[in-house]
Amino acid sequence: MNAAPVRHDFETIAAWVKPGSRVLDLGCGDGTLLRYLKTARQAHGYGVEIDDANILACLEKGLNVIQNDLDAGLSGFEADSFDFVILSQTLQAMRHIEQVVSEMLRVGKAAIVAVPNFGYWRHRVQVLQGHMPVSPNLPHHWYDTPNIHLCTLRDFESFCGERHIRILERVVMAGGKEVSVLPNIRGSMAAYRIERA
Repeated sequence: MNAAPVRHDFETIAAWVKPGSRVLDLGCGDGTLLRYLKTARQAHGYGVEIDDANILACLEKGLNVIQNDLDAGLSGFEADSFDFVILSQTLQAMRHIEQVVSEMLRVGKAAIVAVPNFGYWRHRVQVLQGHMPVSPNLPHHWYDTPNIHLCTLRDFESFCGERHIRILERVVMAGGKEVSVLPNIRGSMAAYRIERA
């Protein structure tokens, strides 16, 4: 039986995480990224998740996981207690984005955020056809989506600039490949490495 292919954003995130780093994976889901970082980069740390089934999946993988609602903050963690705090394709489901990003940068020396791009050309076409976008990066229909704050890449970058958050690196992707030309239109998602300015 072949192993499932590694998501391209996982490879990008792992490339930024130095070997042996302490990581905190927020909204870690079933722990796939955390396990990947543990294997590929010898990273150690915790996942934070709210869903019972995902917590069980993390425990079955032998991962450290804490049940917590990210919108309630990260008060249980001291400042700079992790090398990297990661939020991969979860930001759009947060109610209090400003607080979540602020807490990430308080708890971690650096942060990594991966977001789906609502400005992706295929999403724009679906909106022009009168429908909310559905895609691999936005897989839910309008009536069952956990996403409440969708953004384009420019939106996220403006958000960072207005809050004096430094973007150290950005990788824009579509279909598992890196996109450099017209990224806000041609990229379906992006990963950012950020820190306090």
